Amino acid sequence: MYAIMGITGKVGGAIAENLLAQGKKVRAIVRNPEKAAQWRDRGVEVAAADFDDSEALASAFEGTEGVFLMVPPNFAPALGFPETRKTLASYRAALSKALPKKAVYLSSIGAEQTSGLGLITSSHLLEQTLGDLPIAHAFLRAGWFMENHAWDVTAAQLEGKIFSNLYPLDRKFSLVATADIGKVGADVLSGVGWHSLY
Repeated sequence: MYAIMGITGKVGGAIAENLLAQGKKVRAIVRNPEKAAQWRDRGVEVAAADFDDSEALASAFEGTEGVFLMVPPNFAPALGFPETRKTLASYRAALSKALPKKAVYLSSIGAEQTSGLGLITSSHLLEQTLGDLPIAHAFLRAGWFMENHAWDVTAAQLEGKIFSNLYPLDRKFSLVATADIGKVGADVLSGVGWHSLY
C-alpha cells in the first residue's frame, strides 16, 4: 500500500496512475473525500486528513510501503513562510510517528540553495525539515512544469504577450511534464533495492 498526497492534482494523480498500472494498492490522502470519488471507484482507499493534522496524517501513513508528500501550493505566502512551516511540522510529526518504510517528496530544482529562492523557498524548507528523518527518502527536484505554460495561452491570444514568472528572461531553465514526474515518483516509491539505489 502506498499513501499519496495531492492525488486530485497533476503530480499526485500521475504517481497514483503509475502505481495502479504497476498493480500496487493506493491510499489517497485528501482533505475532502468527496473530491476523491473517482479514485475510490477505481479501488483506491481514501483517507481524510488535513495537511496540518499530524494525527490524522500519521493514521493515513500507517501500514504503508511508502508515502508521497508535497507542500500545497501557496502563491502569496506570508513573510517567513509560516503556513509552509506549520504544514511541514505536521508532516514531520506524522512521519516520525508512523515511520513508513520510505517517503518521496516533490521538491524543485534550486531547493538546495539557501537564499534568493522566492516561492521555491517552500521546497528548500521541505528538504531541511524532513531530510533527517530515520526513514529512507528521496526528494524529486523537478524542473518548471511544462503544463504551467497553459497559463500563457490566454494572454498570448488576447494581448500578444507571454508573462513570465522566471527571471532573468534570457536564462535557460529545465522543463518537465507532470506525467514524467509521476512515472519517476512511482518507480522510486515501488523500486526494489531502494535503500541501495537512492
